Amino acid sequence: MEALVNSFWHNRKVLITGHTGFKGSWLALWLQRLGADTHGYSRSLPSQPSLFDAAGLSSTMQSTRGDICDIAALRRCMDAFAPEVVFHLAAQPIVRESYLDPAATYQTNVMGTLNVLECVRSCPSVRAVVVVTSDKCYENQEWPWPYRETDHLGGHDPYSSSKACAELVVRCYSNSFFRSAGGRQVAIATARAGNVLGGGDWAKDRLIPDTVRAFAAGETVRIRSPHAIRPWQHVLEALNGYLILAERLLLEGNSYSGP
Repeated sequence: MEALVNSFWHNRKVLITGHTGFKGSWLALWLQRLGADTHGYSRSLPSQPSLFDAAGLSSTMQSTRGDICDIAALRRCMDAFAPEVVFHLAAQPIVRESYLDPAATYQTNVMGTLNVLECVRSCPSVRAVVVVTSDKCYENQEWPWPYRETDHLGGHDPYSSSKACAELVVRCYSNSFFRSAGGRQVAIATARAGNVLGGGDWAKDRLIPDTVRAFAAGETVRIRSPHAIRPWQHVLEALNGYLILAERLLLEGNSYSGP
C-alpha cells in the first residue's frame, strides 16, 4: 500500500475526530505505524468491546473526550494540539439509528461537521482536512453501476440526507473561506467510502458483526434486507485512500481540494 512505504507522515501532527470508532481506531493505528503525532477527539467508545480498547490505543496516543457538537471544547482541543492535518470521522453512522433519532443524527453529522470547519478556520496550523462522509450521500437511483462524484446528492433516509448536507457544508466552507482570493488557503476534500468490513467492528445493526454475534450465540441470523446488494470493501482500502488523499492535499493543495 502506497501510504505505508514512505516517511511522509513521520512526526506530522494529525487530529482525528471519532478516533475511538471502527475506522477511526484503524486510522490511528496506521498513522502511529507511519510515525505521525496523533491526537484524537471523540465523545465515547461506540461499542463494548471496542477496537480502541482491544488495540490499547488509550496508552499509545493522546485523546480528548468531547462532543463535536460542543464547539468550545473542540476549539480548545484543536488550538492546544495545533494539528497540520485533520481527519474528520466523528459521526452518527447507523441508518436505523437515524430513524429513531433524526434530530440527533443531523446535529452530529451536519452541525458537527460545521463545527470542525469553524475550528479549522480559527486554527492557523491546519493545512489540510479530509472529511469522511458516505457513498449514501448520493440520490438513490437504484441503478446497477457505481455512482460518480458528479451525480446528484440526496438521501431518502435521515442518515443519507445528513451526509448529503455535510457535503454541502464542506463545499460552502471550501469555496467561501479556504479558497477565496486573499483568504487563508486550507485544502479540504470529502471522501465517500461504501460499506466497510474488517476486524474490530462490534457495532450494532451491521450485517457482518450481527452475523458473527448470532453464530457465537447459536442464534438464527436475521437478515433485514435479504435482497439488497452491498458493495463491500475492507476498512484498510478506504483508509489507504484517505491517507493518500491527505498527502495530495498537503503536496498539491487545491488541485485535490473540494467535495
